[in-house]
Amino acid sequence: MKDKNIPAGESKLFNDTIVDYIISLTHLYGLVHKDKVVEIFNLQNKEKIDITILSDTMENPSEDLIKNFVEINGDYFVHETIMEFDNFDAQLKHWMGKPLYIPAREELLKYKEETYFEVTKEYQALLSYVTKNIFDGDEFAAEMLCEDVQGICQFDFSMQEIFEVFNSRGVDFNNERQVNEVVQLVMELANNTRIWENNGHTPNEIFEKHEKPHLRPLPNKPFEFDGADIFDFKTGKKVGRNDPCPCGSGKKYKKCCLGKE
Repeated sequence: MKDKNIPAGESKLFNDTIVDYIISLTHLYGLVHKDKVVEIFNLQNKEKIDITILSDTMENPSEDLIKNFVEINGDYFVHETIMEFDNFDAQLKHWMGKPLYIPAREELLKYKEETYFEVTKEYQALLSYVTKNIFDGDEFAAEMLCEDVQGICQFDFSMQEIFEVFNSRGVDFNNERQVNEVVQLVMELANNTRIWENNGHTPNEIFEKHEKPHLRPLPNKPFEFDGADIFDFKTGKKVGRNDPCPCGSGKKYKKCCLGKE
């Protein structure tokens, strides 16, 4: 129940703020228990609420919740993607036992926007690199690629998916060194991206606070141009000496980048 001292004219604004919190927390965590919404709201706002106002909201979800992909499942607000893929139990298992990352109020409410993500120094490093070294200064093309990579790091990380993004953008790598530099930058981004399964924490933060298995592992070996560890960015398969070169030249690998530095 809202504070009785709040003027009647501010009631709608107050209720809209509660809805903004529900949407933002659901986007940040994937799912959030109603008790946590109350706890975080009261932590960051002078006017307090109790569980009854959220119970009413859960019984009669507003249009804003539906429009912003928030569904109700028991005592939880859940992103519709989790419900669509019948992933609630698995996501809840990840959620349990881990602390919540709670950003400051201003930062938290940015997550109401579905496409918002925290622009980290790791993201900026990847963007700067591909702008200069891959897209010859084309900032727009570089940003489109990096946003795709960011999305994969945030929701369904796999190097295979990363390969496909670079290939779909027509990226031709110059040599082994450039491949490995990009891989390193992508892994650093992945390990510093806030993800649902970590309750908004990054893999690095969970690694520091809890357990090592949540860190995205770097490849055991660099992507060498010796025929054994080179991968085609379209198929994700190793490239043989007589296969087309992954740089996109159209030549056989042995006649092109094999042995180049």
